[in-house]
Amino acid sequence: MEYDKPFFEKVFSTQRMEKYFKLYPGDEPRAILHYRCNLELAEAFYTSLSVLELTLRNALCRELETMTGREDWYAIFPTTPELTRLNYYIVQATRQISGRHESITPSKIVAELTLGFWVSLLNSEYERLLWKDLRRAFPFMPKKDRQRKNVSAPLNTIRTFRNRVFHNEPICWNLDRVEEIHRKMTTAMSWINKDVPGWLNQIDRFGAVCENIRLAMGWKE
Repeated sequence: MEYDKPFFEKVFSTQRMEKYFKLYPGDEPRAILHYRCNLELAEAFYTSLSVLELTLRNALCRELETMTGREDWYAIFPTTPELTRLNYYIVQATRQISGRHESITPSKIVAELTLGFWVSLLNSEYERLLWKDLRRAFPFMPKKDRQRKNVSAPLNTIRTFRNRVFHNEPICWNLDRVEEIHRKMTTAMSWINKDVPGWLNQIDRFGAVCENIRLAMGWKE
């Protein structure tokens, strides 16, 4: 079987592959290699993205439970005018769980909520009502920097990047930029729990994959 341009365009679509083949006119093998590197880089992000999402979710969930004094803290959304927009996420999560014919519990609601939901809790529109309590989810962030915008901005960058990874969009174009995003991720984890980045480093393949991509593509450090 020859894995050539027609194969890749048929399997992955002409539109998806166009950027790669245009970048290397007359050099199909290099375009295909670049696409392969993009997939490998996306795969390498899975571990760190998963750890960050779980760490953030659980930290914010704990503070919301403390703030409301209840496990189903999201129950206050419909009756709190400033938070009613957040109830959309809860309704969606409930529908997903019901669609699987599962019982609806606080733990299942929490597990179903998206990274977009958790990051949105730190948006400016909820600062007055939520930030005073949610800032406690970041105990290891330097006090002088512990402002909502300093948490929200990098997390929104990570959220946007995460969507690109999970929707198979091109990310392997500027490795310096990608490495900066990875650093933002480990920094955000360290704000929540200073020991998480060290543990993650034992299993995270991101650095090694970046090095291999540079070697494969002939990109200088």
